[in-house]
This record gives sequence, structure tokens and C-alpha cells, in this order.
Amino acid sequence: MDTVIVFVIFFIGLLTIVKGGDLFVDAAIWMAKKTGIPSMVIGATIVSIATTLPEFFVSTVASNEGHSDIAIGNVIGSIICNIAFVIGLCSCIKPIKIKKGLFNVKGFMMIGYLIIFYIFARNGIVTFKEGFILLALFLFFIIINILEFKVRGENTEKIKKESVHSKKDIILNIVKFILGAWFIVIGAHMLVDSGVKIARIFKIPQQVVSLTLLAVGTSLPELVTSVAAVIKDEENISVGNIIGANILNLTIVLGSSALVSDNGLFISDQTLYLDIPIALLVMTIFVFSGAIKKEIDRKSGLLFLTIYIVYLIILF
Repeated sequence: MDTVIVFVIFFIGLLTIVKGGDLFVDAAIWMAKKTGIPSMVIGATIVSIATTLPEFFVSTVASNEGHSDIAIGNVIGSIICNIAFVIGLCSCIKPIKIKKGLFNVKGFMMIGYLIIFYIFARNGIVTFKEGFILLALFLFFIIINILEFKVRGENTEKIKKESVHSKKDIILNIVKFILGAWFIVIGAHMLVDSGVKIARIFKIPQQVVSLTLLAVGTSLPELVTSVAAVIKDEENISVGNIIGANILNLTIVLGSSALVSDNGLFISDQTLYLDIPIALLVMTIFVFSGAIKKEIDRKSGLLFLTIYIVYLIILF
């Protein structure tokens, strides 16, 4: 009976997160159109911050309780899932067109941040000081987004003048934004909690759980919002969301996890020699495909999904 309840909670969490993602993307699209802020900037900042909350809570709590393997596994697993599974699935549904100017800087920044984290992790531990540096890197990412927005200032003012704001629209979309984010976070927690219990029932190792079940569970907000954005022909929100979420995972989530840990984040050999290299591989394919071909086509999507399946087979 307890097993049945766990599965019921899992599916309720899934439904909650799906509805939350739909509301959230609608509000984000409205915000981009009414303010003139580029949709990729919206996706890379506001949307990605909200969809990364599950990873933040799971990893910081795990780190604070001394479970570095869960904290690290959740983040690196989520990064791999975000690109190999989420972008792979989205591009199979519909090829994702890339706006070169907005994509390249953030894409290569994402790769650079992963390399910096790898350099910190090579000695087997990410210290308090290194965690603080990771947090500082997030501020640099925000500054880049602000400067990018200012460069497009003239277009923004033009859009603002052409936009008609009604109090009803503003209130409705604020409610949708907050309610959607709340549904996403609550749904993700339900999925993670029930998912861990399901893993215990089937006796799956803890590190594998963090890289798979927890990573997929906490990446569901990115999956739902990205798929919803692609369906609504807002590919830049989808791409911006994934890049922003990965950068947040590498800076805010890992940086905070290192700060709340008593002795720093301990890094396993598997993380150094399997998980991070796989993350770097899918990131590189993603960024170079977007930069050179100006789209993530179905072939790239199938390649991402194949890599993800092979990675899961290696883990199990």
C-alpha cells in the first residue's frame, strides 16, 4: 500500500509541474513582449532562476548534511540532463533556431564555467573560497545580461511605446508567473521525495540516484518550460532557460553548496573522469552546433538522446 501511495504522489507531482511550466512560460513570453527584453535574456535569467530552485534546495540541503556526492551528482546530472535529454527532446519535436548574437557569448561562458569548476575539483575538493569564487562568477553573468539589454535599449523603448499595459493584464501575468513557479517547485519536491523512496524500494545506489532520478526530477522544470516554449514558437526562451539553468547550477548551486558544507565539497573519481567529461561533451556539441549551424536540428537532438542513453547504461 505504501508503495502505491509513493507512485501516486510521484504522478501528482508530475501533473503539478507540467501545469506550473505552462503558466510560467505564458507569463515569461508576456513579460518579454511587453518590456522589450530579449526572450533569451528572460529565459537565461528570470525563467532559469525559477526552474533551478529545485536543484538549489536539493544540493544545498544535501551538502549541509554532509552528502557531497548527492549535491555534486544532482548538479552535474542535471546539466547533462538539461542538454542531452531536454534539448535533445525539444529539437526532436521541432528544430531549434538560434539567434547567433545572443547565443554565442552565454554558450561559451557556460563551457568556461564548467572548466573552471573542473580546475577547482581536480584535487578532490571544492573549498569555501572556491565556492565564493563560483558565486562571483554568477554576478559576472548577470552583468553580461544587463549590458546586453542596454545595447538593445533603443529597440526596447520602441516596443515599450507600442505596448499598451492594462492593470488586469499585469496582475494576471504576475499571478501566473508566481503560481507557475510555485507549482514547479512544489511539484519538483514531490517528485524528488517520492523518487528517492522509489529508488530505495528498488535498492538503487545513492550516487546513481543523484545522477539520474534526482537529476531528472530537479530538471523537470527546465524540461517542462523548454518544451512548452518550443511548442509556443519561443525557442529562445527554451535555449536561454537551459544555458541560464546550467550556469546557475555551476555558480549559485555549487557555490552555495560549498559555502554551507563544513569541510567543502568532496569530489569522487567518477565525477572527475566520467560525469564532468560527459557534461563537457554535450555542452561542446550544443554550443558549436548553435554557433556554426545556427540551429539545433533533429540529427543533433538524436545524438544528444543517444549520448544520454549510453551514459545511463554506463551508470547502471
